[in-house]
Amino acid sequence: MLFHPATVQQHANSPWGAIALAASPLGLCGVWFQGQRHEPADLLYGPDAWPHASQHPLLGRALEQLQAYWSGQSTGFDLPLANSSGTPFQQAVWQELRQIGYGHTCSYADVAQRLHKPSAVRAVAAAIARNPISLIVPCHRVLGRNGHLTGYAGGLERKAALLELESTQKQSGVSTGLTPSP
Repeated sequence: MLFHPATVQQHANSPWGAIALAASPLGLCGVWFQGQRHEPADLLYGPDAWPHASQHPLLGRALEQLQAYWSGQSTGFDLPLANSSGTPFQQAVWQELRQIGYGHTCSYADVAQRLHKPSAVRAVAAAIARNPISLIVPCHRVLGRNGHLTGYAGGLERKAALLELESTQKQSGVSTGLTPSP
């Protein structure tokens, strides 16, 4: 994946482990759990890593909204996203993921169908696995056939925990402000 040359990063802790956030002048361009498959490890931890920006306003806002999400105080995100690092197909998949409401799930086949590419289930799954903005672009809400937990780049334990968090908050009556997915 290609990222803007002026990308900066910040690291934080979440209830499910360390995370890295990245922002470019165009918007938030990354949220990864440490060690997540497809994370740009060289750009996060290597000798040519993006500069750390602990006082970056967008990264600060993103972290505040993430903390509100995982503490159950918020169910949505209001952040400018710069999801331009993927192919046009990946970007279309990632945009479709943003339509899945808090506390709702769908299958990989459902996403392919919504994109009018019902035979592209494997390509959809590959694009979802490479989603650079985990949690905020909710790839954890996509399940395998028959509702089975499959394919989360951050680990199935995290996927299960995120779905449990959303299910618990939804059942407790927290207003999502989002349109449920069909």
